[in-house]
Amino acid sequence: MDVSAESLARAIGTRVKQQRKDRGWTLDQLAEFAGVSRRMLVNVEQGAVNPSVGALLRLSDALRVGLPALVEPPASRAAKLTRNGQGAVLWTGDAGGQGVLVAGTEPPDVVELWDWTLAPGERHDSEAHSHGTRELLHVQEGTVTVEVDGDRYDLAPGDALSFHGDAPHAYINSTDASTRFSLTVFEPGVGAAHRTETPNA
Repeated sequence: MDVSAESLARAIGTRVKQQRKDRGWTLDQLAEFAGVSRRMLVNVEQGAVNPSVGALLRLSDALRVGLPALVEPPASRAAKLTRNGQGAVLWTGDAGGQGVLVAGTEPPDVVELWDWTLAPGERHDSEAHSHGTRELLHVQEGTVTVEVDGDRYDLAPGDALSFHGDAPHAYINSTDASTRFSLTVFEPGVGAAHRTETPNA
């Protein structure tokens, strides 16, 4: 990991550990609730890995906080400014593409704003998010194919697509030029599907 990735991994680890301890949960309890391995959770809390977007979503949902709460400093009532290049890089493709979380709101109704780039030939597969999640995608440069629950949509610059993110989906660049798109994710009632009592050991 480069310096910025290491810093982000440490920040995520600290926040996950603090959220877990605030609830009085053991590592095993959070791992079970989130559907991740204990070993992976230990690595996350120690800042030893930069977890996948899917793993972060499972952890944030199990903890009943939005994804932004794990990757951004605590929010205040003041406006939060994210300068160009300061967003949280949560996905990096093999050819250099990136998924950058640039802004987000607090639970229970979480909105995330992403800046995505896909290098030629790159693809990002996303598992289904929590029930009721909606995504809005707007192409800035290049073209992108979006697969949603078995359907395919080919988008050109300026095109937009809204779809249910609670089904498996993927973003694909099958061209020989880079593509860039903005993505807004709305995840209502974060954590509402999880029990509110402390889980049993």
